[in-house]
Amino acid sequence: MPTPTARSKRTKRLNLRATQAQKRLLETAASGQDVTVSEFVLESACVRAESILAEERHFELPPDRWKAFVSALDRPARSKPRLRKLLSEPSVLER
Repeated sequence: MPTPTARSKRTKRLNLRATQAQKRLLETAASGQDVTVSEFVLESACVRAESILAEERHFELPPDRWKAFVSALDRPARSKPRLRKLLSEPSVLER
């Protein structure tokens, strides 16, 4: 299944070095999928990158830690005067 990157016009170049064994491995795998080595490597790298980024957004906690986490989320917000002041001032882009 192609990623959005694969459907977009490709204008950026990535270069990499591989051993002869790695190159043969990639060529064999790409051939088995009926795609070019570049397509195979790019798709594989994107799938891996998406997986890594998903792991950063998904986490699991033991039940006792989960309860403490949810309790912290459910607590009423505390006033932060310095943060309120910062957010009420124009940003450097608005000056």
